[in-house]
Amino acid sequence: MNPWLPFEWIAAVRFLREGRLQTIFIIGGIAIGVGVIVFMSAMLAGLEANFIKRVLTSQPQIQLLTPDQVARPLRKSAGEIEDPAVQRPSQRVISIDQWPKIRGQMLAMPEVTAVSPTITGSVLALRGDASRAVTLTGIEPETYFDIVRIPDYIFAGEARLTSEDVIIGIELAKNLGATVGDKLNLQATGGANRVLTISGLVDFGNKGVNQRVAFVALRTGQSLLGMIGGVTTIDMKIKDIYAAEIIAQRIQAATPVQADSWIATNAQFFTAVQAQIYTNTLIRIFVGLSVAFGIAAVLIVSVIQRSKEIGILRAMGTSKGQILRVFLLQGGLLGFIGSVFGAAMGAAALIYWHAVARQADGTEFFPLILERSLFVYTAMLATVTGLLAATAPALRAANLDPVVAIRG
Repeated sequence: MNPWLPFEWIAAVRFLREGRLQTIFIIGGIAIGVGVIVFMSAMLAGLEANFIKRVLTSQPQIQLLTPDQVARPLRKSAGEIEDPAVQRPSQRVISIDQWPKIRGQMLAMPEVTAVSPTITGSVLALRGDASRAVTLTGIEPETYFDIVRIPDYIFAGEARLTSEDVIIGIELAKNLGATVGDKLNLQATGGANRVLTISGLVDFGNKGVNQRVAFVALRTGQSLLGMIGGVTTIDMKIKDIYAAEIIAQRIQAATPVQADSWIATNAQFFTAVQAQIYTNTLIRIFVGLSVAFGIAAVLIVSVIQRSKEIGILRAMGTSKGQILRVFLLQGGLLGFIGSVFGAAMGAAALIYWHAVARQADGTEFFPLILERSLFVYTAMLATVTGLLAATAPALRAANLDPVVAIRG
């Protein structure tokens, strides 16, 4: 032992070495607990990142739409209602009123990073004898691709949208017997039609979406849907994705539009992610408590076993504070050493599970995310837990009466 080390360090390490079996067992228990925390935290971070990537790169984080149209009852001259039974009207596709002004207001918000006007409507896709009803979306590629990452989902071809191009889903292409470079006739309900070239095929990982999705340039969509200069939605991207619902409510209260956030649109998935976060937090708490009680139990036994040694040290002039620090150091060392082995175990288990776990299509189940902050956090947590767990036995040791301890 280094003679230059303080007395507390020398005594703490010696006590741990003398009770070698106990020390090994408690370090093993701490390592398992820390390994569980590292594994669960990293896997949850990967699953959450995968979910966010799939959801937020395939749809806007906030979408502004025209408010629902409501029928109002007719009134007689005396103020009486002529026909009290008023049915809800069918929702017509109409443009957002003064949308350029609203887009400017959104761009002026510090929370917003991208805004893109779009137009959406139903058209019929024709190719030879095959026909399919599709959802046509007219977009401005230069702004829309910042919000919905269509280039990331391109299966074949390229994400090119001139006035003569169309991008369609892979299932729609299969149903129509079409591929990149083929011509596709799009016919709207109003009678307008355009023959466009398929420039790319997209795969959003959802068969239903891939069967009906089609993207064209904004002006092409406006011409087909008979809404020159109009847009039906304004899509937005924001800095803090988890503040989307609050921002959407604020926008809806200040502007004459309906604002839908990705949180409201994907309520079930968002609830599942939140449940995972809460579950992981509970696991951390209970694992931390089990580690703390394990350290405390071992150190209490150590105090009882070493009562005479503690009494002799106190009789030789060792202060209460020094005895207190000896056992606190033992707790901290146990927590820190256990956290080092536990972090390595957790990381190894996660790397193995990432290599083994695969989705049905063979792709990774979750991205591997091993951040340095996770290991620093767990090391600090385990060390602090060790110190807290050692407080009670350390106080007991420091308060031992030297005479009684030596006689016992």
